[in-house]
Amino acid sequence: MAVQISKKRKFVTDGMFKAELNEFLTWELAEECYSGVEVTEIIILATRTQNVLGEKGPRIPELTAVVQKRFGFPEGSEELYAEKVATRGLCAIAQAESLRYKLLGGLAVRRACYGVLQFIMESGAKGRGRWLTPVIPALWEAEMGGSRGQEIKTIMANTVKPHLH
Repeated sequence: MAVQISKKRKFVTDGMFKAELNEFLTWELAEECYSGVEVTEIIILATRTQNVLGEKGPRIPELTAVVQKRFGFPEGSEELYAEKVATRGLCAIAQAESLRYKLLGGLAVRRACYGVLQFIMESGAKGRGRWLTPVIPALWEAEMGGSRGQEIKTIMANTVKPHLH
């Protein structure tokens, strides 16, 4: 016999499931430029799908087993699929990851930001918001307790990280 739950509780549990699954996949697939998940079937959106699949495809069954165990799905009831992001330049999460890796690689902040912005515009974006204004670095420095001479690159690298694992 099925247990009845209110619509409100169902929406909350569905939202918690999606948020927790998204957090897990963000942590697990950070280097593959994980971009999002659709929960109708579990479809992993990434820019580097070959890395998500792994060599000879062992990674998808591992991820499927972890998801089934964590969320209590019966074995074999769920399947994970990997799908390539259609336009990587228009995916905000993929571009944030790209900027993060450029900054962690030691590229100058301005050069990294302009490179990402150029790629976004070449991908067909109609416009863009200003990412770096003179006010933001000063706010970061005040927030971090740093002096005016502190490197903005370090602050940017710590700010752009999507997770702290």
